[in-house]
Amino acid sequence: MDKRFSFLCALALLAAAACTPKSHLPLAANKAEAVVAALHDPQSQYVVVVSHRGDWRNYPENSLPAIESVIKMGVDMMELDLKMTKDSVLVLMHDGTLDRTTTGHGRVADYTYEELQAFNLKRGHGIDIPGLKIPTLKEALELCKDRITVNVDQGYEYYDQVLAITEELGVTDQILIKGGRLWEEVQDKLAEHPRNMMFMPVISNLQDGGAHLFESYICQEEPQLAYELCFNELNDNVKDAARRVLDSGSKVWVNTIWASLCGGHDDDKAFESEDPDTVYGPVMALGTSIIQTDRPEFLIHYLESKGRR
Repeated sequence: MDKRFSFLCALALLAAAACTPKSHLPLAANKAEAVVAALHDPQSQYVVVVSHRGDWRNYPENSLPAIESVIKMGVDMMELDLKMTKDSVLVLMHDGTLDRTTTGHGRVADYTYEELQAFNLKRGHGIDIPGLKIPTLKEALELCKDRITVNVDQGYEYYDQVLAITEELGVTDQILIKGGRLWEEVQDKLAEHPRNMMFMPVISNLQDGGAHLFESYICQEEPQLAYELCFNELNDNVKDAARRVLDSGSKVWVNTIWASLCGGHDDDKAFESEDPDTVYGPVMALGTSIIQTDRPEFLIHYLESKGRR
C-alpha cells in the first residue's frame, strides 16, 4: 500500500510539473537552478529580473546587504561589478576609484585588499556605514550560492580568476558573464577550460560597431544563451535584431535602468507613470525575457500583473 501511495504521489508530481505554465519557474532543487533552467529554455515566457548592483536604494551598491535584500525580494539574478586589488583580490566595485562609494580615495588597483579594509562603504546619499566593508567576489558568491544567479559585469578581463573562484565554490553553472568581444575571441577563451560560466554578448550600437559584433554571433549555427541589446531609440533596427535573436532560439536582455539604454523606456519613467504598461509594454513587445532593473520590486509586481512570473 505504501509503495502504491508513493507511486501515485510521484505521478501527481510529474503531472503538476508537466502542467506548470511556461510563465513560471520550472521545478528545481533550488532557486538558482530553476532560473538557470528558464534561461536555457527558449520557450519559457518567464521574465528573469536582474537587479542592477543589488538593492542600492536601501543599501550601499555591490554590498552584501544589498544582495541579501534582493534575494528576499524574489529577484532572479544579481548584477555585480568587479575590480582587482593591488594584490590580485577580486572585489565588488563599479568605479575604478573608491571616492564615490567608500570613505577611501584613489584607485582600487593601488590598494591591497587588507588596506581596503580601512574604509567603509557609503549609502547612495554619501553617508558611510561603520563596519560595512568592500566584499570580495568569493564572499558575494558564497552568499548567492543556490539562492540567486549572478551576472558578472565588468569582469570578462578577469575571466580565468572568476572561473577559478566559481569552480572552488561549485557555482559555475549559476554565473553569467558578459562582454563586447567578437564571437571568435570568446570561443578561444572558452576553449581554454573544460567547464565555463554562461556567456552573453553585449550589443551596444546596432548602427555602428555593434552591428559587426552582432553579426559575429547571430550567424553561428549554435544559438547563444541571450543577447543584451542596448539602444537609445527603439527603432526598426532594434526590433529586427530582437526578432533575429528570438528566431535563432536565443533570448533578449534589455536594461531599463537608464533611458539611454532602452530608448527611454526606463524604470523611473514607468514608476512615475499612471500606467507602467505604456513604458514597459514596448520593451516586452520585443520578446524580452530578461530585464535588468533599478526598481526590482516594482518590476516584479508589474510582471506578475501581466502573468509573466
